[in-house]
Amino acid sequence: MLKKEQLEKLLERCMASSCDFAEIFEEEGTTESLSMLNGKLEDTNVLIRAGIGIRLYKGVQSVYGYTNETSEESLNALVDDLRGGFGIESKSVSISLVEETHENLHPIKENPVEASLESKVALMVRASDAAKAYSDQIQKVSVGLASVCQNVQISNSEGRLVHDTRIRCRMSVSSFAQDGQNLQSGYEAPGASKGLEFFEERTPESIGQEASRIALVLLEAKDCPSGKMPVIIDNGFGGVIFHEACGHALEASSVSKNQSVFCNKLGQKVASDKVTAIDDGTIPNAWGSQNVDDEGNPQQKRVLIENGILKSYMIDRLNGRRMGLESTSSSRRQSYKFETTSRMTNTYIAAGNDDFDEMFEGIKRGLYAKKMGGGSVNPQTGEFNFAVLEGYLIEDGKISYPVKGASLIGNGADILFNIDRVGKNLERGQGMCGSSSGSIPTDVGQPAIRVSQITVGGTANE
Repeated sequence: MLKKEQLEKLLERCMASSCDFAEIFEEEGTTESLSMLNGKLEDTNVLIRAGIGIRLYKGVQSVYGYTNETSEESLNALVDDLRGGFGIESKSVSISLVEETHENLHPIKENPVEASLESKVALMVRASDAAKAYSDQIQKVSVGLASVCQNVQISNSEGRLVHDTRIRCRMSVSSFAQDGQNLQSGYEAPGASKGLEFFEERTPESIGQEASRIALVLLEAKDCPSGKMPVIIDNGFGGVIFHEACGHALEASSVSKNQSVFCNKLGQKVASDKVTAIDDGTIPNAWGSQNVDDEGNPQQKRVLIENGILKSYMIDRLNGRRMGLESTSSSRRQSYKFETTSRMTNTYIAAGNDDFDEMFEGIKRGLYAKKMGGGSVNPQTGEFNFAVLEGYLIEDGKISYPVKGASLIGNGADILFNIDRVGKNLERGQGMCGSSSGSIPTDVGQPAIRVSQITVGGTANE
């Protein structure tokens, strides 16, 4: 990392132009990924990354550049290229950086990057063995273990200087079950902003067993019928629908360009009274948490929707300028190679007051989506299509039989109004979110919710 005096000189050089703001993002990090097949380690990859990204603003315009060359000559050349975009001026600007300190909300016990390879392989073997032993029908098990340690330093022309360290680990297990020609797979992948101590609370055995349980359920599943029907979406990763279909449309990167269904709707009713939605980057040790965002602002808890009323967007500095609104500490990026923008952290629908069992009452025919998979969405229209990883048909108010090939098709803005039950069992699941500033870790979450009507795509012939 550059020293304070070096940063001050570099920022002063940036400001010797017609720009009105300059920012430097420095990063040193290590990413490690291990993969195992049927109990044998197959691959080990370690990526060491270090570099600097520099950004200049002039009004609502910005220029950005990055380099992994940290010599004074190289950095000055990069700055000269950037400020040339706005016009170099011989003005004298004095910048004095003041280092900010923030409480570390995400302490760890055992840094996963620094831990021995033997200890990490042992964890993976435990998951693999448990998944394989779950049933004689489990034919293949793959296990992945990903670890990240990222150190960042952020400084800007307003005098800010802040550091943050982000440490995360995540284990993924895929189990493959076979019955004759029928082959199905199950998947489970929890993670946290923790060290290897995470696997004391979420044991490798439980991860492997859950992946195998899903695979075996799908072996017995029948083709899913299609049509419009009530759907109960369970907790945890079920929140991926809100994340994709609504969350992206609440990011300032979409709203500021008038490319969101939620543009100009602050203070308006956009959802059922049952819906309160939150993006909270301060949850201790959560997968998507940070002490500060990637512009150096202390992370926040952001209430996006409260009892159906739109309260806030997720805003970064640049898009906040475009919208005439203050930053909500929502700026994130994958690495120094990406210009930062507004992104989600840990986004979820808050717990409600409805009992899970009562959600099934009155449903003559519907779908219980216990585990959600991936999907796609158009943030400008809110239209989405999501796969159901584990689903069950509901008949006469009761769970009937498991189904496969189900998908949920609809419009995020419409679905928010059709949520008529919100349960008490809030949980969060982990994923990676890709957008213009790269791939970042995010939590999605919700309690079980009931959507009164949604289009279910299926594979059954009726």
